[in-house]
Amino acid sequence: MVYDGKPWLKSYDPDVPENIEIPAISLKRYYVETFKQHPDRAAYQYLGSSLTFGELLERSGRLAKALNEHGLGKGDVVSICLPNTPQYMISIVGALQAGCAISGLAPLLMPDEIVYQLKNCGAKALIILDMLFDAKFATVADQVPDLELVLVTGVMDMLPSTTEYSVGKPLDGKKVLAFVDFFEQYPDEPPDVSFETGDACYLQYTGGTTGPPKGAILTHGSMVANIYQFERWMAMEPGKETWLSGFPIFHQAGLFVCSCAMTWAATQILIPDPRNVDYIVAEYKQHRPTFLINVPSLFIMLLANEEFRKQDFSQVRYCMSGAAPFPVDSMVDLESVVGQNKMVEVWGMTETSPLITVNPGRGKKKLGSVGLPLPSTEFRIVALEDGATQVPMGEEGELICSGPQVMIGYLNKPEETKNALREHDGKIWMHTGDVGRMDDGGFVYVVDRVKDMIIVGGYKVFSSEVEDKLYKHPAIGMCALIGIPNPDRPDSEIVKLIVQKSEAYAGKPDEEVKEDITAFAREKLAPYKVPKIIEFIDAIPLTSVGKVNKKSLRV
Repeated sequence: MVYDGKPWLKSYDPDVPENIEIPAISLKRYYVETFKQHPDRAAYQYLGSSLTFGELLERSGRLAKALNEHGLGKGDVVSICLPNTPQYMISIVGALQAGCAISGLAPLLMPDEIVYQLKNCGAKALIILDMLFDAKFATVADQVPDLELVLVTGVMDMLPSTTEYSVGKPLDGKKVLAFVDFFEQYPDEPPDVSFETGDACYLQYTGGTTGPPKGAILTHGSMVANIYQFERWMAMEPGKETWLSGFPIFHQAGLFVCSCAMTWAATQILIPDPRNVDYIVAEYKQHRPTFLINVPSLFIMLLANEEFRKQDFSQVRYCMSGAAPFPVDSMVDLESVVGQNKMVEVWGMTETSPLITVNPGRGKKKLGSVGLPLPSTEFRIVALEDGATQVPMGEEGELICSGPQVMIGYLNKPEETKNALREHDGKIWMHTGDVGRMDDGGFVYVVDRVKDMIIVGGYKVFSSEVEDKLYKHPAIGMCALIGIPNPDRPDSEIVKLIVQKSEAYAGKPDEEVKEDITAFAREKLAPYKVPKIIEFIDAIPLTSVGKVNKKSLRV
């Protein structure tokens, strides 16, 4: 079939091979070796302070020793509930050196959601921000009896001027200690722990936009594989990059960015609050990063900031975006600011560590496409009806992939694992749940999630495709397209558009703007795709990583 012939190879950069050799090493070893090779390079910039990779290795070694002395070792899980702070980086490397697996816990989760995830992953230790400890965890701590150790920290704890550290109140049946005090009393003597490539490294939870989150088991092998795939793709030079990313590290996209930066000795500009655009611009101006990596909504917010548009972007090599659709007009605008051919859109998912496709690093990119399948990755587009029959080139279907970056399954969810990981032709394939197509150059275009696809009178309406066209209307600042039940036709849906007005249209009457958008939609879209209902809201709801939260809009 056409996809098995890998038509995307002809669009690869000349120095990128079809397959790459991935070393059989653990992510822990990858981190430690990099830190030893670049001990004097800054590991991060954070609120005016920094730490070298040598110092980061020393502090993570102390944390590993402390965790080990408190009974944590191989097979145990450490959950981390923090914004992007130095403590997150120390916790990752320290927990892995102790032999533990790591599970990110989103700070925006509600108490019952925190309990669910801690119990589901079997966390034995929790590292949590002081404000979250008081507001969300302390009241439900007794519902997580297997959690033994709680380390509390504040956003200022790693600054040189801080001498007293945050600590939570005592909890029955648990040790509650200040994070920094916990490890500083121990020597830098991490236990001698070795991992197999198939051992669990990260237990990362899906967004849970359609149900309870599922914990994807990412191994040391899958993480190292994806890092190597991306490194070869982008032709990275260790020790020479500075990255600025608003992706939260608790999310797989942010965790991958952090993991790549640490394995390549890139300095990270840590952004604790990605909604503080003025702070991001100030950090950009001071540290002049070579990579900007953000969710589309954050890039759009930056483009609306006049100070951002005034900056010098000559040293920026790439602007990378993923995790949600990026309107093409906004990408064109971004490149007009930062420079041509710097926009690199990517696509993947938590279950694939996360990257599956990336636009060429040095060659011609296609705005609106999420790029080409990475080296050592098998890729197909299959019919939505049976999940197996390959569709012709250019037609929409479900995107599936097979490769070393794919998870080994969902934690404690065999049925969900069986549905996601299916065997075809003797290989295990990840069924992504995304709908897309491929052009004759091998470039992939994601048009919707299967669950977001709208059926109108038997016709398929792909929400992201419609949204991209409607974004060209000047009244639309942000928007989301959803389907709602049609009371007259049980097998059909009604197309509904939710709009956050642009600043230029904020004061105009809703009915007037609605008429304008409807007339525009009728010019640009097939009749069955035109929204029948248009609703205006003050702000489109976003998930913790910056995706449009369509689940909340459907309620």
